[in-house]
Amino acid sequence: MLAGMLAIAGCDRLTKRADLVFLNGAEPETLDPSLLVGQPEGRVVQALFEGLTTFDAKGRAQPGMAESWTISEDKRVYTFRIRDNAKWSDGTPITAQDFVDSWKRTLTPETASSYNYQLFYVKNAQAFAEGKIMDFSQVGVKALDPRTLQVTLENPTHFFLELCATPPLFPAPVRTIEKYGDEWIKPQHIVSNGAYILKEWRINDRIRLEKNPYYWNAANVALQTVDILPVSKANVAFNFFSSGVADVLLDKGLAPPALLDDLRKQPYFHSAPFLGVYFLRFNCAKPPFDDVRVREAFSLAIDKRVITGKITRAGELPATSFVPPGIEGYTSPTGPGFDPERARKLLAEAGYPGGKGFPLVTYLYSEGEVNGFIADELQNMWSRELGIRVELARQEWKVYLNSLNSLEYNIARSSWLGDYADPNTFLDMFVTGNGNNRTGWSDPAYDKLIAEAASEGEPARRAAILQQAETMLVTRAMPICPLYYYVGIQFYDTDKIGGIEPNVLDEHPIKSMFRKDRPPAAPQK
Repeated sequence: MLAGMLAIAGCDRLTKRADLVFLNGAEPETLDPSLLVGQPEGRVVQALFEGLTTFDAKGRAQPGMAESWTISEDKRVYTFRIRDNAKWSDGTPITAQDFVDSWKRTLTPETASSYNYQLFYVKNAQAFAEGKIMDFSQVGVKALDPRTLQVTLENPTHFFLELCATPPLFPAPVRTIEKYGDEWIKPQHIVSNGAYILKEWRINDRIRLEKNPYYWNAANVALQTVDILPVSKANVAFNFFSSGVADVLLDKGLAPPALLDDLRKQPYFHSAPFLGVYFLRFNCAKPPFDDVRVREAFSLAIDKRVITGKITRAGELPATSFVPPGIEGYTSPTGPGFDPERARKLLAEAGYPGGKGFPLVTYLYSEGEVNGFIADELQNMWSRELGIRVELARQEWKVYLNSLNSLEYNIARSSWLGDYADPNTFLDMFVTGNGNNRTGWSDPAYDKLIAEAASEGEPARRAAILQQAETMLVTRAMPICPLYYYVGIQFYDTDKIGGIEPNVLDEHPIKSMFRKDRPPAAPQK
């Protein structure tokens, strides 16, 4: 077994072990910044690419491809100065026009970016994405010269600099994409601009990254090579870590639930709250979950304390709302708790007394022991409290994401991590037509509230509007059911690995990591 693990980690006779090996959860679905939706993809993409700003080890937005910027008095116009030494990994300069072309690609409907709404704060970006404007020159992003990018927003957006550090706003090598199509993300074709380049991608084996010599801050990137292992089973991941095959375990789902009580006492165990929530989606587009009474009944039948106390056991809090606590200036409404008696009454009102006549439905979840244990517990609760037998369906990550996107499910396990410290990053995904909605639910009143919040400049009034929207989401329409708030978990030896800091965004850039137990590796030739 160990020999096999060593080979997977790149320690066989043919490949020298990387300076750092870390466990990343599921195999990435894509490395295209415009198309990714999951954290496993995001970690890799943020090593390969960089936006106008970039997150540091503490989750703070810092200058990235832009060395500086100015903001107009009305806080709607940002003028970015692109670094003179900003280059693609093939050595060609990065220009302001690269950002214009990349943002246009993300917004173009044919690209089918689920995250294109991250650009809707830019003037006329949403209208272009929806085909209401065909002339992209009307969108508020312009290259004033090769080194100057001007961005005009619809309204003042206090988190815009944080948005610039997220993948949908990264530059992409459009010429390379036009040449190779979907094949552009393969190692032999890809051109990137981040701290690392993609040296190798062996599906279900590993991703090998090498330091990018053309990266503007290469002198401060300590690790020459990094191997990323796609491991989705918690026990396997822990074996890799404990045996020394891997140095860092980053994914919160890779901590073995059965061992957590003991693991929390170990010096290599690190945890801290962050802006993330584990929740259920209901498919509101077809029976029986097109009936809000059924959705509410299924939600009320869940004892969330059992899930956090019996299964996750890392200090997670049962979720009373969708937006996690910890965002300054915002207090979430309290959603419904565990009330099986009311759940049974609602189910009867919907035409299914005691669960009689309820159609066969399936609960969809992705790989991982925690997801499996939660699925089993939910199945037992719904059977015990509602008299309904729910079938369980586990799918590997890529298939699972496709099922969510195509609404091929009844109930589905989901999670969401904040892209920036603002309630909007959780709430705007449920507006009509949003690529990350994936519930089939739509309400013009909700859409209106989110739009009003976007145009409201006074913080307290804006927070009140967002509270109204969240109240609708978690107590009235209920297309989702929040289960618990995440606690970030990492395994690493602080005597060996540095550059990992707790933060509310759970951002842990590879470029910030370094080894304490050995001298810097020689550059690759």
